[in-house]
Amino acid sequence: MPALEAVGTAGRRKKMGKIDSAVAGSRQKLKKELVRFFLSFVIAALLVAVCGTLKVHAASFSVDLGSGVAEEGSGMLDVLLLFAILALLPSFLVMMTSFTRIIIVLSFLRNALGTQQSPPNQVLVGIALVLTLFIMTPTLERINTEAYEPYRQGQVDGREALQLASVPIKEFMVKQIRTEDLSLFLSISGEELDQSQGESLEALVALDLKVILPAFITSELKKAFYIGFYIFLPFLIIDIVVSSTLMSMGMMMLPPSMISLPFKIMTFVLVNGWERLFSSLVSGFH
Repeated sequence: MPALEAVGTAGRRKKMGKIDSAVAGSRQKLKKELVRFFLSFVIAALLVAVCGTLKVHAASFSVDLGSGVAEEGSGMLDVLLLFAILALLPSFLVMMTSFTRIIIVLSFLRNALGTQQSPPNQVLVGIALVLTLFIMTPTLERINTEAYEPYRQGQVDGREALQLASVPIKEFMVKQIRTEDLSLFLSISGEELDQSQGESLEALVALDLKVILPAFITSELKKAFYIGFYIFLPFLIIDIVVSSTLMSMGMMMLPPSMISLPFKIMTFVLVNGWERLFSSLVSGFH
């Protein structure tokens, strides 16, 4: 009986210990939630105070962004527009430039080599950004000359500047769009080309961006996958040769990728693979 009582006492102590630890954990969580609530309350109060101050001084508040035209009340709209552009800039970079095709091709090349995480993702993104900047430089220069400079000098307003800036971007995208992709999204949207101009560059640029952008993305994906297919072929042949050699030698337990990896790297370096790939990507956009 004493032994049973001791066991029961030990069980009750364990249960009490678990209850105490649960209570302590709940107290810590409650403290964290109270701290978060307090911080949220302080931040909300500060935002309300700032918004109230901006509302009081809205008539006299203005920010000069170099537009050349400083009207009352336009500064806040310029700041909001600037933040919106900065937030959407990564999406514009991916969808409306050569970045999509380049980064997909580089990813295919890494998978074909079988080097796992070498080059790492940061390096691939950096290479894609550098090549994108190199390819898009003429378009960016046109945007600067035709849209930004007139806007900065006060010759046009923000809406007209955006329309002028969209023309070089549309021309760049239209030159890369495949005919069947453009026809697909034209049929989906219900729009038609101007029959008087045919399929000239002016008629294609006059199309809405909601048609040009998805057609451009579709064409870029197709071209990137075509290039990836041709990149895989020579490395696939090396893998097949190495696998057949190992099978004929009876080395079935040895992974073929371990043996073929040095040969693929050596072959890629000897044929100047990076130079050929970069030159093909850049020339493909011209």
